Amino acid sequence: MKSAVSSVRCVSFNAKIRSIVAGKGECFRLATFSNHVKNEEVYVGKVLIFRGVRDVAVEAAAMPALAADEVLVETAVSAISAGTEMLLYRDQMPPDMVVDETIAALGDTFSYPLPYGYACVGHVVETGTAVDQNWLGRLVFAFQPHQTHFAAHPEHLLLVPQGMSPETAVFLPNMETAVSFVMDGRPVIGEQVVVFGQGVVGLLTTMLLAEMPLAALITLDGYTLRRDWSRRLGATAVFDPTDENAVEAVRASLPVTGYDGADLVYELSGNPQALAAAIEVTGFNGRILIGSWYGQKEVRLPLGGRFHRAHMQLISSQVSHLHPRWRGRWSKLRRLELAWQMLARHNPARLISRRIPFTQAPQAYELLDTQPDTAVQVILTYE
Repeated sequence: MKSAVSSVRCVSFNAKIRSIVAGKGECFRLATFSNHVKNEEVYVGKVLIFRGVRDVAVEAAAMPALAADEVLVETAVSAISAGTEMLLYRDQMPPDMVVDETIAALGDTFSYPLPYGYACVGHVVETGTAVDQNWLGRLVFAFQPHQTHFAAHPEHLLLVPQGMSPETAVFLPNMETAVSFVMDGRPVIGEQVVVFGQGVVGLLTTMLLAEMPLAALITLDGYTLRRDWSRRLGATAVFDPTDENAVEAVRASLPVTGYDGADLVYELSGNPQALAAAIEVTGFNGRILIGSWYGQKEVRLPLGGRFHRAHMQLISSQVSHLHPRWRGRWSKLRRLELAWQMLARHNPARLISRRIPFTQAPQAYELLDTQPDTAVQVILTYE
């Protein structure tokens, strides 16, 4: 095996994904086939590697034999996160933080080089000898980095509901996040709700909130394309946060008399400055749910004014864990099942604005970095 793969770059991928091992003839498992070497030809997959600041590349990855208790998945589509992945792309992640301690494939830290991504949908094309053959051909979702193939234990895969397309299923992590935000924000009938940030997660959150009998659902985003989608998805008023009088405009558009400000504000923009604006539009004893991950970006807040006397609540919400208040009745499985239902109900695939071949993935990241106003959801396709 060593001599057979000496001409390709090998990618470390076991329980904890790791870096490229180049030119050493040493390979770890990215994904596997049971019969890779035929007539001395080596079959290789490909994986996306974050190599450094604004430097991603599609690399070849050797694939040794499939373990008895694993299946091999061939990826059909994967979704790029314009939030979390762009933090890594721009080197704004805390370098010593574990990628996600709750997901087996994402157990390493945010340091270059690193395979990353967490939304892959594909078909099971091979099973290990100890795996039920009924897995063959099944469409599955996995929290895996962007790659053409990957090996996984069946218990780490989620079966895509019958009739759901891969392009809809790939929104599962973002929809689960939106469901989690709505649960943790606990909007009440008749409340005035404001959402800062209408990226994919913000738009999905707006979708869910728009079904509720709120007094107002007001959203803000700096990009015209996203504001247009927000209106279509049910926002009652939409503003550009970069406008000089945006905060005053939001407060003026709140319809409830006798209460000064929003009852519930979501900060989902990823912009630390938006959190200060969120405080300005929140009313007495209002709730501000912070779903943004700022990475290493500094956050400065005006806590000496209205915030000090208004008894506001700052709520941290992140999808990897259920809030303690829900654990008596909810599990992550129950929340995932609800997320599948919301995907089927709302058809988020309509938010896909760019489909880019996996081999051209670096162009996708450059697009999101330099022209974020031109895209909502970008997906990678594998053919």
